[in-house]
Amino acid sequence: MAVGAAAKDPAPRRGGAKARALEHVKDRILTGGFRGGDLISEGEVAAALGMSRTPVREAFLRLEAEGLLRLYPQRGALVVPVSPEEVRAVMEARLVIEQFAARSVCRAPDPARASIVEALDVQLGRQRAAGDDLRGFLDADRAFHTVLVDAAGNPILADVYSSLRDRQLRMIGESAVRDPRRTATIVEEHTRIAVAVGDGDVDALLDAVRVHLSGTVMALGLAVDTPGLLTAD
Repeated sequence: MAVGAAAKDPAPRRGGAKARALEHVKDRILTGGFRGGDLISEGEVAAALGMSRTPVREAFLRLEAEGLLRLYPQRGALVVPVSPEEVRAVMEARLVIEQFAARSVCRAPDPARASIVEALDVQLGRQRAAGDDLRGFLDADRAFHTVLVDAAGNPILADVYSSLRDRQLRMIGESAVRDPRRTATIVEEHTRIAVAVGDGDVDALLDAVRVHLSGTVMALGLAVDTPGLLTAD
């Protein structure tokens, strides 16, 4: 009977299982459940999800192509650590895009800025309500920054920013795992950003963005020298 059931509709079953395995493993990597340097096995993931190893193996191959895993035959998959070079590159890109957005938003008329602040406050509310739901918090964090970037009205920069999504989620997720106070600090930093947008205070907004991005780098505990972001005291 089991063989007949598999033969009846094999493609959707394999595709569904692979998608579920991919979502499970990727979500745990992005939120710090699987941390850089961890070695995970197909068998462990398959057992946790109640499926065979085949869709898990396919998910591992996909995540290796995305640079999140490094596969070792007969041993398992190594979660590739976030490197200082990757953090520097992502934060430099974010700094350029978010500072451009800050300047653009502060030039907007008062009614437009009020609408932006309202959208930012929605995401702040989601973050405050997230509680122990780290993935929900991270999704709201991403949406908060996307509101600001999209409001700048540059679709090319918005697309570049969107391409950083998974890397951003992972860095923020790991920073929150390393420092349990980080999520509360992020809410405070986001509040400062929203207030500066409402006031149309470009200097305060630029400073709030720098402080916020610097906080993530410092929470990761990596030695990263990003001009314009971190300054030596």
